[in-house]
Amino acid sequence: MEEIVLEINKLKKEKNAVILAHYYQDPKIQDIADFIGDSLALAKAAQKVSEEVIIFCGVHFMAETAKILNPDKVVVIPDLKAGCSLAESAPPDKFKEWVDNHPNHVIISYINCTAQIKAMSDIICTSSNAEKIIRSVPEDKPICFAPDRYLGSYLIKKTGRQMVLWNGSCEVHETFSEKELISLQRKYPNALVLAHPECPENILHYADYIGSTSGIIKFATENSNKEFIIATEEGIIHQLKKLNPDKIFYPLPSINGCLCNQCPHMRLNTLEKVLSALEKLEPQIHLDEEIRLRALRPLEKMLELS
Repeated sequence: MEEIVLEINKLKKEKNAVILAHYYQDPKIQDIADFIGDSLALAKAAQKVSEEVIIFCGVHFMAETAKILNPDKVVVIPDLKAGCSLAESAPPDKFKEWVDNHPNHVIISYINCTAQIKAMSDIICTSSNAEKIIRSVPEDKPICFAPDRYLGSYLIKKTGRQMVLWNGSCEVHETFSEKELISLQRKYPNALVLAHPECPENILHYADYIGSTSGIIKFATENSNKEFIIATEEGIIHQLKKLNPDKIFYPLPSINGCLCNQCPHMRLNTLEKVLSALEKLEPQIHLDEEIRLRALRPLEKMLELS
């Protein structure tokens, strides 16, 4: 393993490459990344990198976002099959039909969607800035929100804005167990529950804090409490422990009782595949220029509002 890391660091310099990684990546990948963050932070980082090559350790839509923002850079994802259940829930043809059926609506799409969906949207948002972006839309303008219905439902309650919701969900967050959460709370009565807004309402009901991955990390780091129950992909716990070695974090099990509620797509990336990506500069992300330019506008709108 150490030899692979040494070779990765060597090739990064030779290829003028930077490694960006999401908090849900395997801890081994998190530890070699030059920058680690949530979707918003990664989008901003991708916009600012000076290196010629971006190795994006995340899922496909994230690497696409980096390419949309950096058309002249080489953007490589370690495993091209690293998809996203949310992104896959919105096929472009059906999404276009949905948009066409709601004329005069502002189309706000969660960043967890393909470039084609972004190209049909007015504004992109992340869980970090969704509330702010929704509040930026004049109250007399109706809103369509896609593709996460759980995040959309949470935002309706948070902002008071009625929105038409696309029927999509994250396969990781929707499988958390309410029964296991109640059991953990009984076992650890002093633990605070920190949840991602992609979770269903029955999980969010118990949360002491609801926020993005970066928000969860910030809350846990700044809060004086010593115990936390974490309702999001367990990869985040690696960073939580590194930043807070004196605190205890309990992952929330899924409905099958597993304590390893990992995103199967995120975990397709491995150190070996990162090394291969650097050696071959493949598989690269390629986008149709017309789609890229149309997808760029709502992304730039998001970054401007953020």
